[in-house]
Amino acid sequence: MGRVLVISSFVAKGTVGLQAALPAFAAAGIETVALPTVLLSNHPGFAACAGTQIACETLDAMLDALDANGWLSSIDAIFTGYLPSADHVRFARGAVERVKAANAMVLYLADPVLGDDPEGLYVSHDAAIAVRDVLVPLAAITTPNRFELAWLSGRDVIDRTTAVSAARSLGVPHVAATSIPAGDEHLENVLVSGGEATVETVARRAAAPHGTGDYFAGALLAALLRGACYADAMAAASRLTDRLVAASQHRSDLEFAAVHN
Repeated sequence: MGRVLVISSFVAKGTVGLQAALPAFAAAGIETVALPTVLLSNHPGFAACAGTQIACETLDAMLDALDANGWLSSIDAIFTGYLPSADHVRFARGAVERVKAANAMVLYLADPVLGDDPEGLYVSHDAAIAVRDVLVPLAAITTPNRFELAWLSGRDVIDRTTAVSAARSLGVPHVAATSIPAGDEHLENVLVSGGEATVETVARRAAAPHGTGDYFAGALLAALLRGACYADAMAAASRLTDRLVAASQHRSDLEFAAVHN
């Protein structure tokens, strides 16, 4: 079914970053090679959080070892998520270029984990700029939420029409934008792929745990690797994520068993 290189955060407790994206690949029978950019006790939104960034030199050495063991040559797709510094963004770009040199057909999804409503940016400004200027231009597909799409494009994103315009301005072949406002009771996930725009409508829910964006991006890439076209992959990822959010209301973590059993 394929092998994916996944570069994102790792938490000991919780379902964000790698802990949210990897279950989507596992459920689809897709092998993952995961590199953690940070090690944290839990999501920083809780009262206490401890951990550290993984040095880029360590990540480079890990990538070298994976390559020496012959595992990078069979990578079919790359997924990048949370990158805590501009140096980590440059590491991720180097990893993408390295894998692409071995397999020009590798599919690269950049999940630009920069911030969200209403908090705004939760990475440094330098890291956000690097994601925008260094990493997103390499991607075949990117998966920003409403805030991230507005920040990356420098445009207001208030509805489906403005989301489509902002997505097209990024210059990425496929943009799957999530959490676009669509009234009091609904949100829209908007796929801009070539000259076409398709929309999946989901319920607006007030109490979803963190990690839904990581899971959505993983589910989307998993569907693509299983042979779905972009529109069908968008529909599948939206449907799975909506079910997951519904099952996880008022919980601290995402309830994957409700979707994957």
